Amino acid sequence: MKRVITYGTFDLLHYGHINLLRKAKKYGDYLIVALSTDAFNWEAKHKRSYFSYEQRKMLVESVRYVDLVIPEENWEQKISDLHEYHIDTFVMGDDWKGKFDFLKEEGADVIYLPRTPQVSTTQIKQNLSNIFS
Repeated sequence: MKRVITYGTFDLLHYGHINLLRKAKKYGDYLIVALSTDAFNWEAKHKRSYFSYEQRKMLVESVRYVDLVIPEENWEQKISDLHEYHIDTFVMGDDWKGKFDFLKEEGADVIYLPRTPQVSTTQIKQNLSNIFS
């Protein structure tokens, strides 16, 4: 069985997220999503999610391409996740291109997928803010 992992916040789940998950699943039989916790989002990324970790987890778990959701609690856990979950392929959006190439040394293929054009959580939040301000 080929195992794939991807990481992200997946706040305000939208078709760009679904597109990424659908494409990631094509690289293996089992897709794991490491979902950023609220604490990690705030302390490391300096952003707040609209939905809580538990709400986002429930949403991501409901996507048919996803087999398992685990918490992402720090930047450093990627190497241990690769080994603990026996990952073959690490997938991220191409806005992270080159940042995780070091995972190849851990035995994983590293793939950066193109972002879905004209959609992002940041843009959705800005559009909603403009509408309601």
